[in-house]
Amino acid sequence: MDIQYAYTILYVKDVPGTIEFYKKAFGFEEKFLTPENDYGEIISGHTTIAFANLELGNSNLKKGFAESNLSEKPFGIELAFTTSEVEKVMDSAIANGAICLEETVTKPWGQKVGYLRDVNGFIIEICTPIPNQE
Repeated sequence: MDIQYAYTILYVKDVPGTIEFYKKAFGFEEKFLTPENDYGEIISGHTTIAFANLELGNSNLKKGFAESNLSEKPFGIELAFTTSEVEKVMDSAIANGAICLEETVTKPWGQKVGYLRDVNGFIIEICTPIPNQE
């Protein structure tokens, strides 16, 4: 069987606004946006991060789903972005609307890690690559 992890799709209220946040906060580029503005993708490395609006999500998942909400605890899942400049990326994201969840710390195995919430409430980990795992 040939299978590859290709997409992470986050259901959001505002697809173009979310793409704009990821462009400004992290420097990603827009890859695709439907004319209806209900689905879009950013260039984020080997795995595509995509956004679909809530209406499209509800049409895909007939029984519904839990919507991410900044006023509630985040889901127990995160997007992790690696960089050698964790603090700089954290500062850029916060300046563009992200909320700091946890300040940058160095883990016992030597990895620097900080946590944010994006403009939709999803958790984003900003971290250095795990040492000796590159």
